[in-house]
Amino acid sequence: MKSSYEIFNGKKVLITGDTGFKGSWLAYWLHHIGADVYGFALPPERDYDHYVTLGLEKRIRHKDGDIQGFSCIFEYMKTVQPEFVFHLAAQPIVRKSYTDPKKTFDANIGGTVNILEAVRLTASVKVLVTVTSDKCYKNKEWCWGYRENDELGGKDPYSASKAAAEMVFAAYQESFFIQRPKFGAASVRAGNVIGGGDWSADRIVPDCIRALENDRPIELRNPHATRPWQHVLDPLSGYLHLASRLYEAPEKNRGSYNFGPDGREMHTVQDVARELISVWGSGEIRITNKKNDPPESGLLHLNCDKAHQVLGWYPRWDFKTSIEKTAQWYKSVKSGISVESVTDQQITEFMEI
Repeated sequence: MKSSYEIFNGKKVLITGDTGFKGSWLAYWLHHIGADVYGFALPPERDYDHYVTLGLEKRIRHKDGDIQGFSCIFEYMKTVQPEFVFHLAAQPIVRKSYTDPKKTFDANIGGTVNILEAVRLTASVKVLVTVTSDKCYKNKEWCWGYRENDELGGKDPYSASKAAAEMVFAAYQESFFIQRPKFGAASVRAGNVIGGGDWSADRIVPDCIRALENDRPIELRNPHATRPWQHVLDPLSGYLHLASRLYEAPEKNRGSYNFGPDGREMHTVQDVARELISVWGSGEIRITNKKNDPPESGLLHLNCDKAHQVLGWYPRWDFKTSIEKTAQWYKSVKSGISVESVTDQQITEFMEI
């Protein structure tokens, strides 16, 4: 059996959302290991986004498009004829779902329907990995991690949209995909992903980095909220490993999987800010209490026993290392080292563990 990485060499891989934070890391990693990478997503929002500064437009074949339009993604998939599809495109910000709930539902539910339907109608596809979120679970503020068979749901539009996307995936899986010969599909749920190159608004690491770079205090709205923090390369390694297993033995590995940090790695938003300040070498924290802020979950983490036992996957970078690698990425780029060089080095380091 080929290794998890060798199996992609020379294969056509389509990534939706390749211009986003996680998508750009995945696209570069797959290019790094020899895949023929295609992307489909909205154009980058900023000229300093990871996709742009990494120079991905020169390394992969990308098409601008919106997953909310079925005909566009279906025609592109027919043209590309990929063997692997990774579906990451989404409206990914919880707070944004309060200001534009319809767009969130349209993108995260309707967009997922379009991708699944395009895959159903494209015979070349052998493997589908569709990415949702740890927030697809109905959060009951449990002190233990959510398992893949726990109740889905969400009080906010973002969480509800991800729970609904999981239900849509399950319907396609049972109605169509499990009857398809030599085809493997899975949904994956990761925790709060951090890493270099994320410049999104209303995310803790980009907000911290912007404050540190401008010598401003880091403002925290909910300092004691606990999340399953992990470096972006850890869940991506899980997606790649799962995809390779689906390719080799689809009937044994299909389903849903959590990819998160070690269950003992319980850290708050304030822990993240403090650790970033420590690595950065300067900075301070200011707690803000804005009455009109939308509600946020207090405690959330994942149980990843299924990924451990079925796939043999485990996270490689602990919390401290994840923060250190993230801060080093931003500091290195700020000092003038190229984004490509820093990103390539971190992927290489991760693969060598």
